[in-house]
Amino acid sequence: MDVVLVGLPGSGKSVVGRRLAQRGRAVFIDLDEQIERRAGRPIPAIFADEGETGFRARERAEVAALGPAGTSSRLQRVIAAGGGAPVDPRNRWALYRGRTVAWLDGSPEVFAQRLRRSMRVRPLIAGRDPVGAVRQLGAARRRFYAAGIRLNGLAEVAANVETLERALAETSAEGTTLLRAQTAIGGLELGHGIAATTVRDVLAGLEARRAVLVSEPKAWQVAGSGLAASLARAGIPTESILLPRGEAAKRLRVVERAARELAGQRVERGEPIVAIGGGALGDAAGFLAATYLRGVPLVHVPTTLVAQIDSAIGGKTAVDLPEGKNLVGTFHQPAAVITDIAFLASLPVRHRRAALGEAVKMAVLGDERLLELLESDGPAIAEGDPAVVESGALAELVERCAWAKVEIVVADQRERAGRIVLNLGHSLGHAIEAAAGYRGLLHGEAVAHGLRGAVRIGEEIGLTPADRAGRILRLLDLLGLAVRPAEVPVDAVREHLGVDKKHAGGRLQWVLPTESGVIVRSDVPAGAVEAGLAAAIGGGAAGAGRVAVGPAARRRGAGLP
Repeated sequence: MDVVLVGLPGSGKSVVGRRLAQRGRAVFIDLDEQIERRAGRPIPAIFADEGETGFRARERAEVAALGPAGTSSRLQRVIAAGGGAPVDPRNRWALYRGRTVAWLDGSPEVFAQRLRRSMRVRPLIAGRDPVGAVRQLGAARRRFYAAGIRLNGLAEVAANVETLERALAETSAEGTTLLRAQTAIGGLELGHGIAATTVRDVLAGLEARRAVLVSEPKAWQVAGSGLAASLARAGIPTESILLPRGEAAKRLRVVERAARELAGQRVERGEPIVAIGGGALGDAAGFLAATYLRGVPLVHVPTTLVAQIDSAIGGKTAVDLPEGKNLVGTFHQPAAVITDIAFLASLPVRHRRAALGEAVKMAVLGDERLLELLESDGPAIAEGDPAVVESGALAELVERCAWAKVEIVVADQRERAGRIVLNLGHSLGHAIEAAAGYRGLLHGEAVAHGLRGAVRIGEEIGLTPADRAGRILRLLDLLGLAVRPAEVPVDAVREHLGVDKKHAGGRLQWVLPTESGVIVRSDVPAGAVEAGLAAAIGGGAAGAGRVAVGPAARRRGAGLP
């Protein structure tokens, strides 16, 4: 058994860690001391010579040198991680897997006082107001530390060691929690093999008398039945409702049938709906939770990649109409989103690949590291290569996409301002989906077609530089996304664009790529729209130019915003 201690500078990780190791006759490892020993100079000198980038590279090497966690039931190693080590998703994956994590939490004011008295210089604190600096670091890192058992960093060392020893004796390792956050749009917990334990904990926190598990046949087989059995063992009664697979779940008549089942089961307002499935299932179950009894608690357990990185986060619920996608819906924030990447192991390759359309969108919004990750590991993630799980690449992808969406939605929960940027690629994508009758194309595939169209529009009006456009299109080609023409009528796509919900003042608001992010424009000329439409439907290099848009079509497009 290994224990990892995390927390802010001044929280006492090294002191508590040494005492715990002594009592357990285990090896103690201080990662910062390891870095200094290997570098032959103190950390402030490393920062001065190599900057924070050089220090973090050394830190990653030390984390990797730890190797896998010990498998003995006896305490073998106690590891005190540097305060910033868990910020890197790959570090956290390597540090937390198979290990018990303990977080020494406490007052920034007290930690700052300890730092003032310490002989050890912390480069990220030096030269700044210590209290303000520690408080700022705490806010930024809390979600990473909170994945561990919370200890009182202000308590006596002996008391903390005893508390931790009791926790180790009582805690059985069930999966790896990588991130735990409470936000204005609900809780988010992310990890591997955590679903059963976390769902039980969330329902206990909601004081739920029983829960209603809403799923669809495949997701029920992969995740739902196991969760139901786990809840039964914990003494939590459940009911279950199965909806159709995919977009077929997002029909008003389907929601009506499900609502009648809830009424037949006499479900009360305090009894949560637990949505177990992909994006379409989450939309439908969320709409059901938002509208039944004018709102019951909702817990999302997304089982597909597209749901984990996008659709389960943000509180949007909706069903489709023949006239367009997601035209009837409401906002209903979940109590929690429980993201277990272990569920992705059974996901078909096509669904993995399609989900990367949404990941590319999030990267284009301005996450350079996510772009690099997709370029290096995207094809392996699409293929389901076990190496991307082992390396932490899959966990990093999910985390980066999910947390970026959390930050955008927290700032604009009802899409009145900045949240619209999440619709990059979606105006054309949704129109293509609707024109296809919601058959034959997965949502992420349609988004990829929409991204190609958005890039073309951006180029046409001088917003998207050629090198940026080329990088985005090459990435879509590399991932095998929208490389063939979409088999949909151009006129039908054009018609569905006209009822897109992102209209304002009679004009469609387009989200378009720039050199390093995106911009929203409603003054896009009809000719540019038609060029984007052709690029979206035509697909990649293999299909480009196959969709002709002549003068008559351009004149018809003149009425488009």
